[in-house]
Amino acid sequence: MVITEVKDKTTRAAFLEVPRVIYRDDDIWVCPLDNDVEAVFNASKNPFFKHGKCTRWILTGENNSLIGRVAAFINNEKAYNYEQPTGGMGFFECIDDEKAAFLLFDTAKNWLRQNGMQAMDGPVNFGENDTFWGLLSEGFDSPPSYGMNYNPSYYKKFFDDYGFKTEYEQITNHLNILKPFPERFRKIASWVAQKPGYTFKHLKAGEIKQFAADFIEIYNDAWEGFENFVPITYDVILETFRKMKPLMDEKLIWFAYVNGEPASFNVVLPDANPMIKPLKGKLDLKGKLTFLYLKWKGVSRLRAIVMGTKKKFQNHGLESALFIILGEYVLPKSQYHELELSWVGDFNDKMIAIHAATGSEFGKKHLTMRFLFRD
Repeated sequence: MVITEVKDKTTRAAFLEVPRVIYRDDDIWVCPLDNDVEAVFNASKNPFFKHGKCTRWILTGENNSLIGRVAAFINNEKAYNYEQPTGGMGFFECIDDEKAAFLLFDTAKNWLRQNGMQAMDGPVNFGENDTFWGLLSEGFDSPPSYGMNYNPSYYKKFFDDYGFKTEYEQITNHLNILKPFPERFRKIASWVAQKPGYTFKHLKAGEIKQFAADFIEIYNDAWEGFENFVPITYDVILETFRKMKPLMDEKLIWFAYVNGEPASFNVVLPDANPMIKPLKGKLDLKGKLTFLYLKWKGVSRLRAIVMGTKKKFQNHGLESALFIILGEYVLPKSQYHELELSWVGDFNDKMIAIHAATGSEFGKKHLTMRFLFRD
């Protein structure tokens, strides 16, 4: 087996080809867009390069066959928030061979150690945790939504046997849009939506800078109490909104205000994966035309990417009100049947309770794991 660092056009193409080899017989897998993967490793497109670095490798076997890949990252704004400096490992793919898997893990570990790290989290992304993040451990039977990691079930044994330990679980739930909300949830949400001083606005592309500022204000307040939180920056959120633009429906992204103060938000997008799957990762001219046609035709699944509420407005029912207001737009369209409530950490009791209150059902579980360097 030969490990090769990705440094040129040939190895970049091979890195993108590895998952096509691994999942060639898997009908559930959806090939991520090559452009999306490459953007993670492009300093001009990924703002995380301003405070970090990354690299990646491919693994080949007999007759130069592709058998695996891995990447390693250091986010300097986050790495030193732990008891031991901690980097990241991600984009792991491998044939069902433990020696190959361990060689990939070793390669990422050695690079991270050489750069001052004492542990690695994985599988994670060199970016925000809304895409390419977590090891799928339950929910293999249903297709992944856009940006959500999918992997063979045998990967879990690789991580366990190498010595990774689960840091937290990421739960994804599914909500049947055509099924009415529980009565108690509906009554509370409707009452909150009509309270004096409470206003609700959907995103407007012409006012994106103001909405981005409101998002940052809410997000950083809502999440700052969680362990190892790193505030989101204006550059990151503008880049996130830019990437969402091809899918964005302004009336699926809602903000709540209390006496004019940004208080809560819910970012929902149509799930791109049913449109992306036929493209097989290629967004060339044919792929773009196919994507536009499928977008015009429409999809039936939505994905709630992120929700957040300022601490002083939590337990006020704003999240419930946002669901009701979203429903007032979605239900008359009769297009969408399912809303995926994308992953919530098992440490986030409040958001887990909100998911439960909507009547949602379990969908998938991903794991964020950590390996401590001991030798």
